[in-house]
Amino acid sequence: QVQLVESGGGLVQPGGSLRLSCAASRSISNFVVMGWHRQAPGKQRELVASITRSGTAGYADSVKGRFTISTDNAKNTVLLQMNSLKPEDTAIYYCKGRMTPLNDYWGQGTQVTVSS
Repeated sequence: QVQLVESGGGLVQPGGSLRLSCAASRSISNFVVMGWHRQAPGKQRELVASITRSGTAGYADSVKGRFTISTDNAKNTVLLQMNSLKPEDTAIYYCKGRMTPLNDYWGQGTQVTVSS
């Protein structure tokens, strides 16, 4: 089974930046698409950003212009650079990799808290 391990979460002030990393136990080229999802208390998990094997990225409207998803294939890693963070970005962020529609793999999540 594939393992995805997130890191980089923490506490940051509004307007600050964080970079999340998702390390995969296999080459990320094996995934059709990888992405970052987040879930705030009392809310549904939502897709934040995704990137296809070909490098096409997509973002939720709420993070466009502030977040950037990228890959580092040599390190089997997917990154999420988060800038201009807002309190509403506070959530647990999860990495997901999809090999097929019936084979999604999730990381354990990393907490991001944006507060002054």
